[in-house]
Amino acid sequence: MNELKSAIRHAAAYESDYSAWTAEQARHLRRSKPAGVDWETLAEEVESLGRSDKRAMGSALKIVLEHLIKWQFQPGKRSPSWSDSIDEHRDRILRILEDSPSLADLPGEILEREYRRGRRKALRDSSLAPEQVPVACPFSVDQALDPDFWPGGDTPLG
Repeated sequence: MNELKSAIRHAAAYESDYSAWTAEQARHLRRSKPAGVDWETLAEEVESLGRSDKRAMGSALKIVLEHLIKWQFQPGKRSPSWSDSIDEHRDRILRILEDSPSLADLPGEILEREYRRGRRKALRDSSLAPEQVPVACPFSVDQALDPDFWPGGDTPLG
């Protein structure tokens, strides 16, 4: 009966917070260590599953910020591809957060780093001069993730 309760508890944790579940499973694997299994490598592989969500979130946030920069500082060149990209990558971040609520603070923690990366990419891909785009992120994490936020107040629909 205890094994059934434990299995149900683990399944619920897996469903409610994937990233936290992978970290917990890796800790359990490291403690168990029966002979014949490379537990340390297995634990590292399980941990890497959770880290992939963090990398995916960083990548998506960079793209959101890159296109928000272009949207704000090149209003004459706005395109549906920019707004579609912003929407798509905001959705990717929100889906990761739905699966792994323990990562809720991550966007705020990586905002400045991903802004620097997005700024570099926006400058490479545009006619913007570096002095036209702030060095520090002009968007809050809430703005970056808000599906209704569009710099300058102009929405993709006009």
